[in-house]
Order: sequence, then C-alpha cells, then structure tokens
Amino acid sequence: MIWKPNATVAAVVERDGRFLLVEEETVDGLRLNQPAGHLEPGESLLQAVVREAFEETACRVEPQALVGIYMTRFERPAKGIDVTFLRFAFACRLLAEESGRALDREIVRTTWLSADELRAAGDRHRSPLVMRTIDDWLAGRRFPLELIRTDPSCLWGGAQ
Repeated sequence: MIWKPNATVAAVVERDGRFLLVEEETVDGLRLNQPAGHLEPGESLLQAVVREAFEETACRVEPQALVGIYMTRFERPAKGIDVTFLRFAFACRLLAEESGRALDREIVRTTWLSADELRAAGDRHRSPLVMRTIDDWLAGRRFPLELIRTDPSCLWGGAQ
C-alpha cells in the first residue's frame, strides 16, 4: 500500500474583526470553510493559497505569514474513504475584491463572520481545522514565510 497525505492550503483573511469564509456544497451538505483547496502540480504553497482564495472568493490576497501546519484525517469506512490532509494555513492581506466574478462551482457564497459567529456554527464547519486555524490566528501565531522553501524543480510557471 502506498500512502500519502493530500497537501492543502487555506487563507485566513481578517477585516474589522471578521473572517472571510465560504459556504460550500459538500457530500455532507452546506459547510463553512476558509478559502482553501489542494496544492496543484507545478505551483508553490504560496501560489496555491493565492489561487484558491481567488477562485473561491474572487478576492485577491497576499500571504503575510504562516499560521500553522495541520494534519487531520477524514474517514467514511462504509464508503471506503480514508484520507489524510496536510493543511498549510496562511495569514493573508486582502488586496482587492472582484465583484460579479464566478466562483468555483461548489461555492454557494462568501461571507464574513466573527470568531464568535463561526464558533456558534461549529456543526457546519467543513473540518475541525476551520476553528483551530482561527483560534491559532487569534492567539497571534504567525511564522515567517521564509520558513517555506520550494525547490525550483517543483515550479512549472516561474519561481516563488
């Protein structure tokens, strides 16, 4: 058996005490998540978080710091699903919003929620990492982006 975790990224974007989130359709119904998604071939983690935030929210963001690296497991034994996710969450600065742009098909809408509003909606979180990431951001966890090194051999569209 070959095992490998799925590498994902998430953008933590705060504005006036509220956090940018998406409501997305999942197999479990409508769920809340940070703008997040999978690392694609040929891109760095920083390129991935910028791309995912834009595709899911129509917001242009700039990563400022790493909030944390998280690992979680999603299981549905009856369906033969057992996936481990390795999530890189970034504190991002909002640069611009492009209203009217189509979002990824599973995204129903974007919303801005306070930490308390998000905590109260815990039954609707996409994963336990949604609140954990916000709590870490609120605790001031910020690590320099220089911590992440991407070898040029991984990049197909230019260095970062």
